[in-house]
Amino acid sequence: SSLLNMEVTRLLHITLLITLLLYFCQAYNYETYFYKQKVDHFSFADPDTFNLRYLINDDFWDGNGGPIFFYAGNEGDITLFADNTGFMWDIAPEFNALVIFAEHRYYGVSLPYGNDSFTKLKYTGYLTSEQALADYVELITYLKSAIDGAKNSTVVAFGGSYGGMLAAWFRMKYPHVVQGAIASSAPILQFTDITPCEDFGKLVTADFSKESPECANVIRNSWAAIDSVTRNEAGLAWLTQAWSLCKPLKTPQDITSLKNYLVNVWTNLAMVDYPYPANFLAPLPAYPIKVVCSHLTEANNDPKPLLEEVFQGLTVYFNYTGDSKCLDINQQADSRLDDYGWDFQACTEMVMPFCYNGVEDFFEPAPWDFKSFAQTCYQTWGVYPRPFMAVHMYGGKDISAASNIVFTNGLLDPWSTGGVLWNVSETVVSLIIPEGAHHLDLRGSNPDDPPSVIQARMIEKTHIQNWIDEYSARYDE
Repeated sequence: SSLLNMEVTRLLHITLLITLLLYFCQAYNYETYFYKQKVDHFSFADPDTFNLRYLINDDFWDGNGGPIFFYAGNEGDITLFADNTGFMWDIAPEFNALVIFAEHRYYGVSLPYGNDSFTKLKYTGYLTSEQALADYVELITYLKSAIDGAKNSTVVAFGGSYGGMLAAWFRMKYPHVVQGAIASSAPILQFTDITPCEDFGKLVTADFSKESPECANVIRNSWAAIDSVTRNEAGLAWLTQAWSLCKPLKTPQDITSLKNYLVNVWTNLAMVDYPYPANFLAPLPAYPIKVVCSHLTEANNDPKPLLEEVFQGLTVYFNYTGDSKCLDINQQADSRLDDYGWDFQACTEMVMPFCYNGVEDFFEPAPWDFKSFAQTCYQTWGVYPRPFMAVHMYGGKDISAASNIVFTNGLLDPWSTGGVLWNVSETVVSLIIPEGAHHLDLRGSNPDDPPSVIQARMIEKTHIQNWIDEYSARYDE
């Protein structure tokens, strides 16, 4: 009996470990391939090519015209998105779909000029959404001709965040290649003169205030507390030690970097406030804002005690697993996301204005200053931003000519402020997920999913089936 109980206990421990691994890993099976792409799709002056990585799974494909589910890769290693887009994997058996994840040029291992890709503008200048979409056109065209049974397959594009923007634009610009798009948390309106720059910060703050007004006030008061404590070397040394920083604070620029890190952390927590443990930007518990706010309870504390509170909240974000030995303010999310490449895109065509006033939001006041932003871009990359380029290329709010797109937005997600929140037409529809954070609907099914995301996925599947039926009917006539 004692041995039996020990064995049962051992099996329970193993089951618990497997459950945790599934929560935090959610590994999916795929084969990795590379396709030779043109560096420049829009001229005949540059003959250079590079290898674009893509992932493919045909476990559920019927090999006879079943649909192709195509993920339009984001600003990062494509494996990160393959592991965090469970919706595609969940519904692939139902649709007998071929699943493909394509990596965005200049991210992951798809570097057109290898280690030199970001060294000179003549190499980096081909990092644009237009070139990336042309990559996807070339890849899909090739695969439909190379894979037996895929010639007449319906192609459905999926994407979340920037990938969602690409999925929507893919359908708009190349409707003969993509028959429909699921664009989740896609801020295609987060551009100059379309979305007010203050809306994003207001929603981040609202997410924390809803959990606890005191929590939001701790963050609001933390900026002045940091300034107060770091006025001298002793204060810099104290904060370095109190926050277990990997590198000591020494200069005003270090303080600016620390504050930028905090802005990113509070924003990221709002983005990934999922109802269950997840490992997208960082390993986090269910409802991470709730857990963080459990530590941020005394907004009227003196500077040092207040900052000690803040650090306890930060620990939930950067060290939930207990594996981190120190806080690295230069690493604010999963290393597979590439802030460096995105900085170039933000300095060219993806100019998204953000501003904060410290009253309607809990951030340090920071007006949007395009001239200063542009000058920084030029100093960093040797380019000046084109703030209206994306709007001119893709239409901004004027997308009435588009068709077969489902835009989904969670109202906890600050990026929803730049999303399409209304039905544009009968075939370009908006699904609102009140309890949803950043592209929650694209994540795998979970017992703790709110009813609104379950309903959204059902509607998405209905649209996908309609697109398949419409496209297939062309070959049945």
